[in-house]
Amino acid sequence: MKFNTLVIHGGIDGDATTGAVTVPIYQTSTYSQPAVGQPREYEYSRTGNPTRFALEKLISDLEGGFRGFAFSSGMAATSTVMMLFKQDDHIIIGDDVYGGTFRVVDKVFNNLGITYTAVDTTNIDGIEAAIKENTKAIFIETPTNPLMKLTDIKRVSEITKRNNLLLIVDNTFMTPYLQRPIELGADIVLHSATKYLGGHSDLVAGVAVVNSEELANRLHFVQNAVGAILGPQDSWLLIKGIKTLPLRMERHCQNAAKIAEWLKAQSWVTKVYYPGFDDRSEVLKEQMKDFGGMISFEVESEDILIKIMSNLKIITLAESLGGVESLISVPAKMTHASIPLETRERLGITNTLIRLSVGVEDLEDIIADLMHY
Repeated sequence: MKFNTLVIHGGIDGDATTGAVTVPIYQTSTYSQPAVGQPREYEYSRTGNPTRFALEKLISDLEGGFRGFAFSSGMAATSTVMMLFKQDDHIIIGDDVYGGTFRVVDKVFNNLGITYTAVDTTNIDGIEAAIKENTKAIFIETPTNPLMKLTDIKRVSEITKRNNLLLIVDNTFMTPYLQRPIELGADIVLHSATKYLGGHSDLVAGVAVVNSEELANRLHFVQNAVGAILGPQDSWLLIKGIKTLPLRMERHCQNAAKIAEWLKAQSWVTKVYYPGFDDRSEVLKEQMKDFGGMISFEVESEDILIKIMSNLKIITLAESLGGVESLISVPAKMTHASIPLETRERLGITNTLIRLSVGVEDLEDIIADLMHY
């Protein structure tokens, strides 16, 4: 099936028992067993639930992986994947990852003896130089959040294969509609499904997809043991959201491309961070179908920033991204506040940096809102 068909008919299509067109919500915690110690396919909903399984099968199909897993949040997905590692293991992470990812690696898993090195993952030589004897994985985002830096997934995967490491890719910004990391050599793909996969700002969820049975068995063990699973109601909502993913992403991309060009022409904007402006065109052509719906931009002063935020009528000042509505934030004071000040300043996450999640509203209305400053 082509992708546009797969989002609708992939995974578990409907309900064979009743003929229902949509997957039912199995709102149950446990399942009867015909005999002692002889469960049917499902025994307890932390271990497995039919609605959640339908979602997990769907996201696995979309990412082209071996098996998918659904979690109670994007950070629950990331944390469960991190639990594949043990004390004295070392991982390499991007220096511009989402603030919540940095926080859990730096403040939680680092305290448990899992060390890390943060590097600029656009620098392939720098990644290889950071590998130690106890390195077990490389964790990247591409594009990064919030500076939209692009990493060549295939080249990083060549490094991981040479060194027997896992490659973990956060694909939240792109979605499998625009980028499929497993096809490029990734071992694990993560999403904050709260964002573009859900698409309507009405749920909090995370998903992971792995490329092998061995990783699937390991991750399912941790998922079941830790228990940060997605409930059936939110699983059903996420399936529903995914069905319109291609339609939404096309509009997000169209609007963002035009707004990025408009911002570039404004005298009060000093810099625009947008994947479409990256001059490494070969990377883009090979791994991305389009440039996504995210833009970050720097303004001349905090006064201008405050005026923009104070006069918004359509765009919503809020954390999160990827909804049908346009959302705007100041990463240094919101989503990335947990990153140390000196690190933010070194990276360029300043107090005048604005992150815009471009929605699917009328393009002219979005631009008019930004002009109100």
